[in-house]
Amino acid sequence: MMRGIWDRETVALLLLAALMPLALAWLWYGGVEAAGRLALTLLVSGLWHLIFMLARAQPPSFAGALTALAVAMLAPEDLGIFRLVMGISFGTVMGELVFGGWGRNVVNPATITLAFLGFGFPAAPWPDFVLPVAWAAIPAAGLGILLGVISGRIIAGALLAALLAWAIPGGAWPASLEKVLPVAWIGLVLLVCDPVASAATRPGRWGNGLLYGALIALFATGWDGGAPVQITVSAALLASLAAPILDEAAIALWRARRHRALARKTEDTSWLT
Repeated sequence: MMRGIWDRETVALLLLAALMPLALAWLWYGGVEAAGRLALTLLVSGLWHLIFMLARAQPPSFAGALTALAVAMLAPEDLGIFRLVMGISFGTVMGELVFGGWGRNVVNPATITLAFLGFGFPAAPWPDFVLPVAWAAIPAAGLGILLGVISGRIIAGALLAALLAWAIPGGAWPASLEKVLPVAWIGLVLLVCDPVASAATRPGRWGNGLLYGALIALFATGWDGGAPVQITVSAALLASLAAPILDEAAIALWRARRHRALARKTEDTSWLT
């Protein structure tokens, strides 16, 4: 995904461009309150990026806007400015900047922020989304795939898991899963498809999407009363943590097949020596 003449800032800008349909739809329906949350998250994330940029003599980065958008959309409501600033600061610094910035981090910093806020302040209500905002994630995903900054395999894996979840109960989604799916789609585009924190190998990306979809189905049917965003963030966090393991498994399988192929080739030509 990040190869050729592209650098990480090019990838960040292309990803921002792809997410514009989703961001604009959310701002349209969220109004002034949504714009205020986005302005606050952009300010805090930008300040931390500026501090680390000056300390390390690095060029400016637009990657902080990706974290700011995801946090503004998915963070619990009624936290107050101090708690929200504390959560963004923790996620931006501990989830991204201490690793050297976006492109070197292990887990999506927005996912870290949302998990920190969700576990730290469990009484705070999670946001609700109108259905058109979830629909807006479809062109965002399409643009991301077209621009090469979102993996279609992760999307396909998650959709396959959703279809399997539909088929297992006998052709009908449980009511709890039906409520979660629109928000899970938003989380898939904003959090799981992060080109840095998601799996890098082809089988790993399929596994990443399948795991996320399976966790959504499991949590939605077994976590009775859980908020859709809470379920989505939990599934995204676990799927992101599993991404390196999925890549290692894919590489191990490739090596095993390669060794078997070389062994067969050696056996076929052994009579020549």
